[in-house]
Amino acid sequence: MFTDYVQYVMSKLAVFELIKDDEPYYGFIKGFKGVWAQGKTLKECEETLREVLEEWMILKLRKKQFLPTTKKFDLNTLLSK
Repeated sequence: MFTDYVQYVMSKLAVFELIKDDEPYYGFIKGFKGVWAQGKTLKECEETLREVLEEWMILKLRKKQFLPTTKKFDLNTLLSK
């Protein structure tokens, strides 16, 4: 379920932009405060963003904090177990 959630969020909510920087690719996830990444290539930025998302989610779950829901997933049910 965790992996499916990450894949869904990356495919539906991730936004990538080109910026003026040494690492010109910038990505973030809509509705996921603090989840962002940069990279020299789009692929590098995507991979880093996925890692940041996963680590952010693990921290939220450990602290029993709310995770954003999507049309397909609500991982907050894991918090009550």
